[in-house]
Amino acid sequence: MVRRALSAALCAAGFMAAIGGWAKPAAAQEWPARQVTIVVPFTAGGTTDLFARIFANAMQAKYNQPFVVENRGGAGGTIGAAAAAKAANDGYTLFVGTASTHAIAPFVYKRAGYDADKDFQPVSRFAIVPGMLVVSPKMPVKDFKEFVAYVKANDGKLSYGSSGVGSANHLPAEVMAKLIGAKMTHVPYRSSNEIMNAIAGGHVDMAFDNITFAWPQAKGGTAKAMAVTTKDRSPTAPEVPAIAETYPGYDLGSWHGLFAPAGTPKPIVDKLAADAKEIFSAEDVKKKLFELGAIASPNTPEEFTALGRSEREKYGKIVSEAGLTPQ
Repeated sequence: MVRRALSAALCAAGFMAAIGGWAKPAAAQEWPARQVTIVVPFTAGGTTDLFARIFANAMQAKYNQPFVVENRGGAGGTIGAAAAAKAANDGYTLFVGTASTHAIAPFVYKRAGYDADKDFQPVSRFAIVPGMLVVSPKMPVKDFKEFVAYVKANDGKLSYGSSGVGSANHLPAEVMAKLIGAKMTHVPYRSSNEIMNAIAGGHVDMAFDNITFAWPQAKGGTAKAMAVTTKDRSPTAPEVPAIAETYPGYDLGSWHGLFAPAGTPKPIVDKLAADAKEIFSAEDVKKKLFELGAIASPNTPEEFTALGRSEREKYGKIVSEAGLTPQ
């Protein structure tokens, strides 16, 4: 009798253990069972939007569920980030963030509406993206040396466009102005499209934008490429010098990656990270990004978390040295 009871207990224990084992990955097995929304904190057509749509299209094809990109631009990306931070942490709202939303905004916005460290679960970086300084075709300069001389000679008369205060294409200009020792007027726009239209029309004199968007404009003749913001030249545009060649230590490239609201189940996070790695390691995707100047570089949730924290430390110092007052 005792032996039969013990045997039954062991069987029950084994059954419960099996249930426990099955329960752990259940969330990942069931996800996605319906539409997934991917919030992009900038308007359609820009670099962040491009990465989000590459990911969304691949995921939709893989899972046969809608992956819908929702563009919520404004305030340097903080409007979209704040909305995503407040979303349910069930894996059905994701967010494509940047150095702007997760490394710079915490230092330039008093009320960003979210905590970059506590309100998000980093999933995977998508790519590293050099910035590129481009100027209006109307500006009478041929290279970066002439550009520096022209800015100095026109102290306070020139303007630059960005995606807003605290965006990843705002700070490089602030740092540059300080290095050159000249003042420039900041003109914020909502998107890279608007910035490049303003550059082409001569409404602003220059802009620092992601190479994925700025380089095609330069090749098309609607802008002139002066330099890249990473410490080394871009393999995609080797003829364009790095600002660091003139100002050693200048290194303000950007990155884009996938986040989920904090508390999203780990099985779903791990599944998303594996999917991001598969998508951005595919040769056709890497080739496409390379042609635009970006470097596909997916990583693990742990590595992406560490990157975000180190980037916040770096940009916190830059914002302080640039003398920007939190808005």
